Amino acid sequence: MDKPVLQVVVASNRPGRVGRGVADWFHGRAVAAGLFEVELVDLAEVGLPFMDEPHHPRLRQYVNAHTKEWSATVDRADAFVFVTPEYNHSFTAVLKNALDYLHHEWNHKPAGFVSYGGVSGGTRAVNGLRQVVSTLKMVPVLEAVNIPFVAQSLDEDGTLHPSDVTDAAAGTMLAELAKLTGALRAMRLSEA
Repeated sequence: MDKPVLQVVVASNRPGRVGRGVADWFHGRAVAAGLFEVELVDLAEVGLPFMDEPHHPRLRQYVNAHTKEWSATVDRADAFVFVTPEYNHSFTAVLKNALDYLHHEWNHKPAGFVSYGGVSGGTRAVNGLRQVVSTLKMVPVLEAVNIPFVAQSLDEDGTLHPSDVTDAAAGTMLAELAKLTGALRAMRLSEA
């Protein structure tokens, strides 16, 4: 069987963001682990407008080309890691919008989280995000990567230099995602 596909989703589109540097580090870490085929999905590049589909996402009656492309992207994934900052004790609007565009494409897939920010390291954003992904029938893993005071781990080029604790947390989360991905992928295939 082919390796499952893990999509690392950059959940910030703000100019000057540090999320891409964090995601690039995690993407490399995930590739090195060898457990998945890893894709980087940058919501700034996807560029979805605010939800503009006339039909409820559960119906899968998409009329816009950007929605059909987004559906195909998400559909091919077996697992996700959302790389998110914390904005006002929550996650970004661009991520909520991307999640809300679809329904079935997210179902029965595990989700991990890499969060970053100030003192909380984005943990409050992840707490809210866990509720949303669970409603989409995703399975959030308990293990996570939280990077407090992220600016201290970035060089002038925006490259993240993680601590040993951060690197170890990434390995633990990837191992747990791999376990769940196998079980959930088998379940999805049996239902197809």
